[in-house]
Amino acid sequence: MSLHSKHTPANLIPCLRYRDVPSALEWLCRAFDFQRQRVFEDPQAGIIHAQLTFGNSMLMLGPVTDTAFSRQLRQPDEIGGASTQGIYVVVNSADALYTQAKAAGAEIVVELKDEDYGGRGFSCRDLEGHLWSFGTYDPWAEPAESASTTEELR
Repeated sequence: MSLHSKHTPANLIPCLRYRDVPSALEWLCRAFDFQRQRVFEDPQAGIIHAQLTFGNSMLMLGPVTDTAFSRQLRQPDEIGGASTQGIYVVVNSADALYTQAKAAGAEIVVELKDEDYGGRGFSCRDLEGHLWSFGTYDPWAEPAESASTTEELR
């Protein structure tokens, strides 16, 4: 039996924590064109979990809390602004998203450029410093090589 779920559009779902979850939700939708899929609120604690979608991808986010899981994570501002991971998002137009993200105040850390391996993209930080990359390079797409060349590489 395979451990891979075949009943979900995406098997990997990044999870991020934010100190100000309501602002993060609004900003991620405005800057990066995410869509709210589900938001769970507690009357005392506020938003305790949220799910945003982008095409067939999902991002889960929640508040910075003092739990066993949360104690394993650090926010970028707790480690000198660095990130321990980055999220890559495939887009139709890196230029359009670059303009939108920049207008929303995203900190551009790698300017919009054509990549040597194909595609066009940029990298930025969101309002709490998480690292994002957006580009037109689609690693799922068939390479432009001929089928015989592709077979030779396997």
